[in-house]
Amino acid sequence: MNTVNRRSALAIGLATASAAVAKPAAAQTVEFKETTTAPGIVRRDYGETPSLIPGFKTVALRDIVVQPGAKTPENTMMMDAMICHITEGELDIVQDGKTFTAKKNFVWTCNKGTREHVINNSRVAAIMRITDLKA
Repeated sequence: MNTVNRRSALAIGLATASAAVAKPAAAQTVEFKETTTAPGIVRRDYGETPSLIPGFKTVALRDIVVQPGAKTPENTMMMDAMICHITEGELDIVQDGKTFTAKKNFVWTCNKGTREHVINNSRVAAIMRITDLKA
């Protein structure tokens, strides 16, 4: 069995102390433009950049934060093709008259001209991340 002498005890103590003092990694802050679009609905625009995807000039990223009980205006026509992803919570989606529930990490698409609105029937805020594909 190995014995612990003063030198090894000091090394273990210094290693423990340095681990306790180390700072946790900090997340980078993200800049966005925030707009209230309807009661209980906030839109956060993160930016736009040129696209490498054929048929699309630019792509843009945004979040829609939907508070419990809030909904977007009915039959809103999509101005661009888009990919939607629920990052938090869940939403009821009404797309071209058909309803489905999108829970956390669910992904779906919309085409230009698709009519859609969302309703948060849950007890927690939901976040829908949208990647707009702009022609």
